[in-house]
Amino acid sequence: MEDRRPSTDPNGSDPTDRALIRGILRFFVAVALVGAIVFGAVLFAPTLVDDIGGVDEFESPDGVDIGTQPSPSSDPPPAGERDPNVTDPNDPNESAYEADVETIDSMTVEDFVHAEVNDRRAEHGLEPLEWDGTVASVSRAHSYDMADRDYFDHVNPDGEEPMDRFTDVDDYCRGYGENIALTYIDRPVQNPDTDETDRHETAEELANGLVDQWMNSTPHRQAILEEDGVPDWDRAGVGVYLTDDGEAYASHNFCREY
Repeated sequence: MEDRRPSTDPNGSDPTDRALIRGILRFFVAVALVGAIVFGAVLFAPTLVDDIGGVDEFESPDGVDIGTQPSPSSDPPPAGERDPNVTDPNDPNESAYEADVETIDSMTVEDFVHAEVNDRRAEHGLEPLEWDGTVASVSRAHSYDMADRDYFDHVNPDGEEPMDRFTDVDDYCRGYGENIALTYIDRPVQNPDTDETDRHETAEELANGLVDQWMNSTPHRQAILEEDGVPDWDRAGVGVYLTDDGEAYASHNFCREY
């Protein structure tokens, strides 16, 4: 049958051209959305047991001896490059906290977190994430900023989101995601996701506690395991900042290169 539809609309434009333009616009919108994704709602930080319902002293769960200290941390597998060509000017570099068992330094915690996340990914058949020193520097700067300006969010008080913070420093990620966490060192805390009581006394325990927080939260786990529409990441960086009061802020940022 002959197609009797007009080749142009009443304004004289070609429908084929208009369809092509719509397709191009949809493509650029999709790219913008991928670049702006922030994975994981903000976690509620574990609550200090001392602060729950006016409790004055911590009582150990049945069968748990709180007088037994863990062994010091083992040596973590080095995550990767610590001195990249491009760093965030607000990166505080290494921070530390003198715990009862050992001196916990942020670099060691970052190494343990990176290794533990890759172990969890391997359990689900995923390739390990490559350590990216620049992404880690941006992550560390955000962790420090949250501690310094006393907030806990993906969006900082200046209105900057994760992708904004990264593109202020460099621009090679077409997809970018962020998980953040806050916990405490050497003090009993109640995990809001599991209601279990934890105490992080070593760098290794602290790192495992941070990863457990993320894995026990659906959107954060999806970011780590690339589930439910999350891009296939190829690199990541961990940034930890430890305060003098024993607060541990962590940002884990993911990148997919162009």
